[in-house]
Amino acid sequence: GLKLPANERLQFLAGQYIDFLLKGGERRSFSMANAPHADELIELHVRQVAGGTFTDHVFSKMKERDILRLEGPLGSFFLREESAKPIVFVGSGTGFAPIKSILETAFHRNVTRSMVLYWGARRPKDLYLNALPEKWAREHANFKYVPVISEARAEDAWSGRSGFVHRAVMEDLPDLSQHQV
Repeated sequence: GLKLPANERLQFLAGQYIDFLLKGGERRSFSMANAPHADELIELHVRQVAGGTFTDHVFSKMKERDILRLEGPLGSFFLREESAKPIVFVGSGTGFAPIKSILETAFHRNVTRSMVLYWGARRPKDLYLNALPEKWAREHANFKYVPVISEARAEDAWSGRSGFVHRAVMEDLPDLSQHQV
C-alpha cells in the first residue's frame, strides 16, 4: 500500500491509474486496486519483472517511508453508470487491479447489472487473489467469475477453463454488442 502525505487524498474513479515519475523522465503506470471510497492507502498490484528498473527497486531496495513522485489520477477506464447493459470484465495477471477497484465500487453502490469477470493467467497460482472473486460470486447473485488458465501443468490439477482468456469470452459471448466490455 501507498500512503499519501497527511491530510491528502487522491480523488479518482474506480479503474484509473497513477504514473510514478522516475529519474530521467521515465514513467511507470499502475492501476489503483482499491475502491475510491476506501482510500486510506492506495493499493497497487505489482508483479516483479526480471530486470525491470522500477520493480527491481520496489522489491529489493525500497523501504517503508521512501518517497515516490507520482502523477494522477489518469485514464478513461472506469465504470459507466448511465448504462443498464450487462458488464463483461476481461483481464489477465495484474490487469485484475483496476477491475477489483471497479467491482468493489459497484458492490458498494449496489449496482444490480449483471457482471462477469474473466480473469486469465498462465498458471492457477498466478490468480493471486483468486479467493476474492470466488467470494464475490457467492455473495452477489448478479456476479459471475470465470478463471481461465493458459499453461496449466499436471501438478496444478486444473479442471477449470483453459486457453486464452479472450477466447473464453468469445466462446461464451459471441455477440458482445449488447454488453459493456
